[in-house]
Amino acid sequence: MINLATRDILHGWGRFLFTGVGLGLLIGVTLSMAGIFRGMVDDAQVLIDNSGADIWVVQQGTLGPYAEPSSIRDDAWRGIAGMPGVAETGNAAYLTIQMSHAGKESRVMIVGMDVDRPGRPGAPGYLTAGRPVLQGHYEAIADERAGLHLGERVRLRRHEYTVVGLTRRMVSSSGDPMIFVALKDAQEIQFLKDNDALVNERARTAANPAFNRPGIPGLLEAAQAGAAQSRNVNTVLVRLAPGANPDVVAGEIQRWKRLTAYTRAQMEEILVAKLIATSAKQIGMFLVILSVVTAAIVAFIIYTMTMAKVREIAVLKLIGAKNRTIATMILQQALGLGLIGFMVGRVAAGLWAPVFPKYVLLLPGDAIGGFFILMVISALASVVAIRAALAIDPAEAIGG
Repeated sequence: MINLATRDILHGWGRFLFTGVGLGLLIGVTLSMAGIFRGMVDDAQVLIDNSGADIWVVQQGTLGPYAEPSSIRDDAWRGIAGMPGVAETGNAAYLTIQMSHAGKESRVMIVGMDVDRPGRPGAPGYLTAGRPVLQGHYEAIADERAGLHLGERVRLRRHEYTVVGLTRRMVSSSGDPMIFVALKDAQEIQFLKDNDALVNERARTAANPAFNRPGIPGLLEAAQAGAAQSRNVNTVLVRLAPGANPDVVAGEIQRWKRLTAYTRAQMEEILVAKLIATSAKQIGMFLVILSVVTAAIVAFIIYTMTMAKVREIAVLKLIGAKNRTIATMILQQALGLGLIGFMVGRVAAGLWAPVFPKYVLLLPGDAIGGFFILMVISALASVVAIRAALAIDPAEAIGG
């Protein structure tokens, strides 16, 4: 028995291959969308791991420091450090800014860390080049994706910083590369006003008659001096002693310090279930739409190729071919098209994934699952063509 699917593919291999490549590009987009979601989850996990913390202490009632603003006094760590189960603490300040460097603009996350002792929570876990930040001002460690090099000077708000170290895969939950600076520098970047704002505020104060009465200027100067000395951070990172129960320690911190404390499991829930939940739903909708479009394209292609062989199918019926044989031929053609499309799509996704601005994580498990889903879609899409083929009258072989 002549295999109609093999014969048609061999005689029209160029058209079949071109169709498979076009389908493969669509499948590549589908795999990339799944990879983007996986990358977002991995970025959130990397952010948690790179902090070196077991507990995050933030402003009461907030989801800080990553999903929501948080501000607490920078001396709060002193009371936390002495609590049972706490091995080490570290203040941290986080701020996402738009950085201009070498004629290009990029979005980065500034991370302020304690530099008085190495290895404190909040510092990068490893360096790919250079050394740690040793001075209290104007030194920085940058993630490689920030596009900075050792020894370069980069302006962050009002001051220039020298890049003394490089690290890798230190990113925010949004995938922005991190730049680590001393805590005092980060506090200045985040909380202190720029020179123009200070000049404008002084001018407004001087123009207000309410502040020109005797004794008031002295009070204002004292208040401004006190505000300048008041320093805040976004979170206190806590590293637990071996064997300490995170839930118990977090509960004690919340009870006695009137602050909110999140364990690692709770922080993962915040970042994955809350922070990227909307993006995950959007990506899920795109995957559903792309799957429907893929099924429609395969169904249309197989139906068109089947209708182009009406006479050949009629001849097969006339010489006694069973409906099961004809259906198997069409199904083989649909599965072959899906196989070519998957191979092209997987290669394409791997080639353009590094070009994406966000991290794309292509997992083997997703590829295997995508392959089986594509085969099912191809099989279901061939049903329309099979029904049309089975409805062909054997008399077409004579009447054609």
